[in-house]
Amino acid sequence: MTSTTLEYRDGDVRLKGILVQPEKRSAGSAIVLFPDARGVGAHAIECAGRLAALGYPTLVADLYGEGILARDMTHAGELMRGLRADVDRWRARARASLDALARQEGVDRARLAALGYCFGGGTALELARSGAPLAAVVSFHGVLASPRPADAANIKAKVLVCHGAADPLVPPADVAAFEEAMGRTKVDWQLHAYGGAVHAFTNPEAGTAGNAAFAYNEAADRRSWSAMLGLLQEAFA
Repeated sequence: MTSTTLEYRDGDVRLKGILVQPEKRSAGSAIVLFPDARGVGAHAIECAGRLAALGYPTLVADLYGEGILARDMTHAGELMRGLRADVDRWRARARASLDALARQEGVDRARLAALGYCFGGGTALELARSGAPLAAVVSFHGVLASPRPADAANIKAKVLVCHGAADPLVPPADVAAFEEAMGRTKVDWQLHAYGGAVHAFTNPEAGTAGNAAFAYNEAADRRSWSAMLGLLQEAFA
C-alpha cells in the first residue's frame, strides 16, 4: 500500500489530496473520500488506508485548497461555511476530486464511489445530487440538509446514509426532509439510524474536544462500516 500527495485543480484553486493505493486492486473500482470540516486529516487518511487494504484506490479529497487542515473547530466552521455558501462551487469542488481520481491509471469510470464524514458526508450527497457518475454514495454522520433537495432526482448512485439517531447537529427535521425528498425519486437509497449515537460516531478522537455533540460509538462505527462494505460489494458487482 502506498500513500502519495495528488495535486489537481478546480479552476484557479490548487488542491492537494492524499491518494492511497493498494498493492492489489479491485477490478478498477475506486473511491473518493471527503473528510470532515477540518480538512485532510488523520481520521480520513486512516479510513482510506482501510479501504485500500481491501483493494480500493482511495483519494482523500482536498475541499479547501493547498491541503489546508483547520487550526481548530472555529476555523473549520469558517472554511466549511465558505464553501457551502455557493452550492454550485461546492459541487464543482467535489467533482474536481472525483475527476482527479477517475484520471488515475487502472480506474474504471463506471466503478466509482463517494464516501464522506460529517461535512464530507454532505459533500458526497451534493456530488450525487449534481448527477455525477457514481455507483455508490455513503454518508457517515453527514449533513443531510441541501440547498436544492429536489436535485435528489439526479442521483445515479445507490445511496447509504449512516446517521446517529441522537445527533444534535442533524435534527429529526433534517432527517425527515431528506427522507421526503428521496422518497419522491426512484433512487435506490437507505438510511440507517444508530440508537444513542451522536455526531462523529466513527472517529475515536471525537470526544476529546469536550463537546457532548461529538462522541465515538464503537457499535455504530462497526455496524456502519459493515453496511458500507455491503453496499460497495453490491454496487461494484
